[in-house]
Amino acid sequence: MTEMNNPSAWYSKRIDETGRQLSDIKVKINRVSIFRVVLFLAGVIGVVCFFHAGMWAVLLTVCCTFLPFLVLVKYHNRLYCRRDRLEAQFRLNQLELGGLQGDYSAFDEGTEFIDPEHPYSYDLDIFGRKSLFQAINRTCTHIGRQILAGWMQKHLTGKKEIETRQECVSDLSGRTAFREDFQVTGSINKGERSDEAEIRRWSNAPSVLQHLWWVRLCLWGVPVVNATLLLLGLARIISLSWFGLCFMSFVILSFGLVHRITVMQDVYGKRLKTLDKYARLITLVKRQTWKASALQQLADSLDIDGHSPADALAQLSRELDRLDLRNNQLLYIILEGSLFFQLRQAVRIERWKERYGNHLMHWLETVGEMDALCSLSTFAYNHPAYACPAISDKPFSFMARNMGHPLMPENKCVRNDVSIPSRPFFLVITGANMAGKSTYLRTIGVNYLLACMGCPVCCDALTLYPARLFTSLRTTDSLSDNESYFFAELKRLKRIIGQLNEGKELFIILDEILRGTNSVDKQKGSLDLIRQFMRLNTDGVIATHDLLLATLAGQFPENIRNYCFEADIRDNELVFSYRLREGVAQNMNACFLMRKMGITVAD
Repeated sequence: MTEMNNPSAWYSKRIDETGRQLSDIKVKINRVSIFRVVLFLAGVIGVVCFFHAGMWAVLLTVCCTFLPFLVLVKYHNRLYCRRDRLEAQFRLNQLELGGLQGDYSAFDEGTEFIDPEHPYSYDLDIFGRKSLFQAINRTCTHIGRQILAGWMQKHLTGKKEIETRQECVSDLSGRTAFREDFQVTGSINKGERSDEAEIRRWSNAPSVLQHLWWVRLCLWGVPVVNATLLLLGLARIISLSWFGLCFMSFVILSFGLVHRITVMQDVYGKRLKTLDKYARLITLVKRQTWKASALQQLADSLDIDGHSPADALAQLSRELDRLDLRNNQLLYIILEGSLFFQLRQAVRIERWKERYGNHLMHWLETVGEMDALCSLSTFAYNHPAYACPAISDKPFSFMARNMGHPLMPENKCVRNDVSIPSRPFFLVITGANMAGKSTYLRTIGVNYLLACMGCPVCCDALTLYPARLFTSLRTTDSLSDNESYFFAELKRLKRIIGQLNEGKELFIILDEILRGTNSVDKQKGSLDLIRQFMRLNTDGVIATHDLLLATLAGQFPENIRNYCFEADIRDNELVFSYRLREGVAQNMNACFLMRKMGITVAD
């Protein structure tokens, strides 16, 4: 395996390289800092010493000390920016190396996306601590994070869509340097989660100032009046005091605009400056020549008249930077008195919005989609042994060889096959407590979701037909809704039946259905439910302790298969193989465990 195809070796190499560069940068920063202090002190001492020696001596001292000092200030700032970037790059590769070892604790959990009512995400631990989202999410934009969560909450169900996503993931997964550069660039100035909403609000808001008659009058009139009075004063036609009086009048009048411009700058200014990050990300995307046609189309969709929007976003950033000049009191007086500067800049920003505002959210959402794809591609790169699933157009099939749970440590992950060859078809999984039934169901569900998102899966091979996933694995009581466990489960089953009656294609995963009622009701209800699933022509997997469900295989010999996880007792100890076996479970362990804990159980 080459270094590029060995994630651990790649991240380790990048950590070493970045560490060395960080050390060099820090040494340079210290040297420049010392040199700046020396130049500044030399300049002050030189001006004092040569003050009486004449103007030329003072000017020469300033040129030899303060001018180099100002150049070093700019160079120093660049070094700090470079250091910040290297630190972000160093941390990113450290976290990825930790992730390869199963430590995702430093990554975003996505807890706000947790929804117990969702068709599958709550059951499969898609969001939250030690979740699939935490293992996959590497987004550096808030829009990208929302898009990725949306893909996990509503997976693809079209063969062509999934195969297109697979091509994108395959292309991006081989661009390790690009993905690193993209993530580092986006993470340095990530901003607040509300930024994109505020930007959307600003882009949709009407432009007011530039259409007001008095604004147009001020923009043209102020500089014309100033220039006229100044020229007449210099020509001694009138007194220069008229120019000074008019100049100060304009400064005083400008105070009436301070509050309005300040509010605009406070609400939108900082958020709009985050667009500079998007400009950099767009530049990175446009530099690439994409193999996947969908990625090339995504990059091309950013253009306006064949030109990249990066220049337009950079222009807005410059206009906002110029508006900051009003914060300097001396510059404020000069610029307002002569040009009505803050009003002029506000109008220039509005004109930018009128020209590009309709495109702005499209640019951000396109970058967000690329961001989400980079996360899926990083997951693919980090798991080179995972298989790219084949998408079938035959309803239904789910055929997996040696499938394991992607979040389990490799040394503890026991892999099993899955075989659902047609429709309708159900697997009935029986077995003892702790034997592996629930883990098996979650393994199927998580890999099914990954496949329908366009990701590689944790198995040697997988072929599937992409129906909509629906699970019922951990239904809970709801005190706030005064709802029992049993009623909550019935509601969930009703949702499944309702969608099937509407003609929707579902893949269903159920764990110990109707456990909230007595055994007689549970058996009768469970048997009738599976029979109804057969009539509704659907597929799924059901895990149960109730061995009576296994008799359904006799009624539907072509549509139901029995499998089990056994718990073997050896030397008075329970032994779990976690290996799926054909047939019905023979060994149950509840009484054995109760005896082991000192609870008397009659033979």
